[in-house]
Amino acid sequence: MARKKLHRPIAAMAKKIREYRALKNRPRESQRFALDYETMRRPLTQKRLPVRAWEDVRNENRLLALLCRLPRFGVGRTVTRKSWLWAHDEPCYWVITKVKVDYTAEVTAAPPGAPTPLPATSRPHRCLFALQNMDHGRAWGYLTFRGKTEEEVREIDKPMYHDWRMVPKHEEEAFKKFTPVLEETIRYLPYPPLLRAMILAQWQKEGKPITEEPMIDLEKVMASPLQRAKKKATGTPV
Repeated sequence: MARKKLHRPIAAMAKKIREYRALKNRPRESQRFALDYETMRRPLTQKRLPVRAWEDVRNENRLLALLCRLPRFGVGRTVTRKSWLWAHDEPCYWVITKVKVDYTAEVTAAPPGAPTPLPATSRPHRCLFALQNMDHGRAWGYLTFRGKTEEEVREIDKPMYHDWRMVPKHEEEAFKKFTPVLEETIRYLPYPPLLRAMILAQWQKEGKPITEEPMIDLEKVMASPLQRAKKKATGTPV
C-alpha cells in the first residue's frame, strides 16, 4: 500500500515565498539589455556584443529611444527596421498603438568630477524628465510584413535591438504604397529520383501503360486527415 503523502503547509508556504522572491528579484529588461557603449559589454552579464553589431549600435537606435522623443510616445506613427529594408523589397513596418515605458530604468552615471547635465529651466520636474532613461519598455501595434497587414494588435518583438528607424510623416504614404503581385501556386511537383524509379517499376509490374510522368499532388499531400474525411463524406447524393 502506498504511503499517504503528508500535507506540509509551512513547507508549501515557504516554497511559494521563495518563488515569489525569485520572481520579484529577477532582472528587469532594462538591466538585462543595458549596454556600456565604451566597452560594448552588458553590465549584468559582462558579455561583449559581436563585432559586427558595433556599427549598428553606434549608428542605429532602439525602438523606445525613438518613441520617447515623440508626442504621446509615437502612437499612430510608423516604424521599420534596417534589416527589413535590406532583406525585402515589399514594405515591412509596424504602426504603433500602445507604448509602456519602463520608468525604473537606471540612468547611466556621469564620470567622477563631471558636471551634471541639467537643463537650464525653473521647473524641476522637467529636469527629472530629461534625466530619465526611457530607452526600455514595451510597445504594441499592427504588423505589416512584406505587404500583408495583420488584423490583430501584437506586442512588438525585439524592441531592444539597435535596428529601428522612424518613417517620417511626409513619407509614410509613399512607404506604405504597395501593389501586391499575384503569387503563382504550384499544384504538382516531380517525385525524387529513387521514388520515381520505384513507382515506374511498380507500374511496369502491374502492366500499366506509362504515358505520363508521376507527380506529387500538393493539395492531397497538404490536406489534413480531417479534411480528406470531410471531402469523402460530402459526395453527390443518389
